[in-house]
Amino acid sequence: MIALIDYGAGNIQSVYKALKYIGCDCVITSDKKEILSADKAILPGQGAFGDCMSSITESGIKETVLEFISSGKPFLGICVGLQLLFEESEESKDTKGLGVFKGKIRRIPNGEGLKIPHMGWNSLEIKKNDALYKGIENGAYVYFIHSYYLDCADKSIVSSQTDYGVKIDASISRGNVFATQFHPEKSGDVGIKMLRNFVNIKE
Repeated sequence: MIALIDYGAGNIQSVYKALKYIGCDCVITSDKKEILSADKAILPGQGAFGDCMSSITESGIKETVLEFISSGKPFLGICVGLQLLFEESEESKDTKGLGVFKGKIRRIPNGEGLKIPHMGWNSLEIKKNDALYKGIENGAYVYFIHSYYLDCADKSIVSSQTDYGVKIDASISRGNVFATQFHPEKSGDVGIKMLRNFVNIKE
């Protein structure tokens, strides 16, 4: 069973539909016991960093997320779900993130010919072949929708990068925790393969 963590914000329905498409047993839930008893958990996210962090705190989900991560069971953050794992964001300077990892979320700099938000397909430079990237070729294209990007302090946990006027840390992994700035559920066959890989991770 995979728990899709519902904290009142995010692209949760599209992730749910993608998981159902691959035949995954999953549930959308905000119940602490249901989340902690799940085999795996996914934290989706869409919108402003500060709003999402407020929602996750006010809903009482913050401590549950941290407890689940500490349990050692596989955990996946998507889009803002990645950003929330870090310390802070330039989007919401008075809001602290979960602080699971060190790093800052920075605004994509304005560049000639670059539209912000960054919305569309970009290729990945795979930095390490972790479980999420099993069977995924270097240079694979995935779908992004964001104006802010991760600048990870510890580059050893960065599993892929992409370029959009600046080098973007597109995904990370350490131990049982995986997270992507892009949307696997909107990334066609490549994204479906990644979700299958996550579902198939053994503890």
